[in-house]
Amino acid sequence: MEPYDALSGPDAYVASRGAFECLVSTLAGDPARGMAHDELEELLKQQGRELLRQLMQDHLDLRARTEEAAARISAGQPAVRGPEGQTRTWRESNHPRWLTCVFGPVRVNRIAYRGRGVSNVHPADADLSLPAGRHSRGLARLAVLEAVRGSFDQAQAAIERRCGRVLGKRRLKELVVAAAVDIAAYYTAKIPTPCTREMPLVIQVDGKGVVMRPEALREATRRAAAKTAAAGRRGRLAPGEKPNRKRMATVACVFDTAPAPRRPHDIVHPPGGRSETRPPRAGPKAERKWCTASVIRSPEQVVADAFAQAEARDPQHLRDWIVLVDGARHQLDLIHTEAARRGITAHVLLDFVHVAEYTWTAAHAFHPPGSREAETWAADRLTAILAGHADRAAAEMSAQAAAEQLSASRREAVTTCHRYLTGHLDQLHYDTALKAGWPIATGAVEGACRHLIADRLDITGARWGLDGAEAVLQLRALITNGDFEDYWIFHAAREHQRLYPSPDQQSYSLTA
Repeated sequence: MEPYDALSGPDAYVASRGAFECLVSTLAGDPARGMAHDELEELLKQQGRELLRQLMQDHLDLRARTEEAAARISAGQPAVRGPEGQTRTWRESNHPRWLTCVFGPVRVNRIAYRGRGVSNVHPADADLSLPAGRHSRGLARLAVLEAVRGSFDQAQAAIERRCGRVLGKRRLKELVVAAAVDIAAYYTAKIPTPCTREMPLVIQVDGKGVVMRPEALREATRRAAAKTAAAGRRGRLAPGEKPNRKRMATVACVFDTAPAPRRPHDIVHPPGGRSETRPPRAGPKAERKWCTASVIRSPEQVVADAFAQAEARDPQHLRDWIVLVDGARHQLDLIHTEAARRGITAHVLLDFVHVAEYTWTAAHAFHPPGSREAETWAADRLTAILAGHADRAAAEMSAQAAAEQLSASRREAVTTCHRYLTGHLDQLHYDTALKAGWPIATGAVEGACRHLIADRLDITGARWGLDGAEAVLQLRALITNGDFEDYWIFHAAREHQRLYPSPDQQSYSLTA
């Protein structure tokens, strides 16, 4: 006997087809024929978003019906176990939850597996990798990309233009903070691109202040701010006085570079101009630059992170390690301590731009600013410093100041430059650096400070809390490194593991 033909099931996407036909009908109607192109764009944006939301909803409904059918077929099979290993012996259908995605809100129906004294288990949540909250991972990703570009208000407005009213400002901040939790683990697991031993390895460290809310300031800064506030309101700060509203963020860069040997006159043009027959040689360029920054972690930890990244690139310490700093004694102490702890011989150099600033200030003590004499004086001293004669340059300017009997204020500029040079002679071996083709300025980390901090955290009116500032800073560094897409896959896997651990993997954690 031939079997009867089975009736086909209902169309799971009938609502989506209806929405599409409605949109086509609207476009074919007389009102649409009289619309300008921008009006058509707005119509398609609104109704097209609703069509995509309906497609998402229909698909979720189809999966819910499939789960119900599979549960009926598998009745009597082994019960579902929770993450702690206990079985869930009862099954209950139609447990809904809401999910707000980039197309709008959708409803997820799923089966709850229950047990006495334990929490419910929803296998469909794990299958869909649903987030702990209401907002989807796609919406969280969009929130991150918008929030690191501009203010949170601008990010919320951009998301609303694209997705409708799906996300409030407070929740947007929470999503951004949550998105940054796996950055440290990601870089611990990431293997840097290998490099030849002939290429120097460069580390640069700097700091920049971030305006914080009072409760987010470091204790010493907070006490100083409270003391200033208790003294009463004043019209302006005294010379050299700080407003005590910033918290210092530490920024570090690590990069490879191809050697580019140079001469002193490639850096400082000789008095009277350069010869056209000897054009200046180009300096070394940063390659595979990696940045990190933190406003919460101590400078010691950020320096350690930079050395860890550098050591991952050169685990056997076969390459030349060059560390460039601005001369802050605290930074130098941290770098020497970390290098000694790891058994690394690092060539520490002072940023030549800082040396040039001190030298130019001393030049203006002898000659008027902007004069040819000041330019010649500074060029002569800077050329000597680049040639490895910083001690001689310092002695000559002090002797000249004594011979000319400068006034106390002008003499102070010369004394400051002399003290700066003689106090950092160990970090002024520019002759060795130029011959080997190493960089001698901290342009990479200075640019990172401007890009990571000034362009976002220092916008007008911004006052930061610790969690928000740290998350935005780390995410901006991640995007600058070109690692965001790879990190987001890693972060999604880690988040899934945290939310839906399998019963037999309680003691394991994802590392790569």
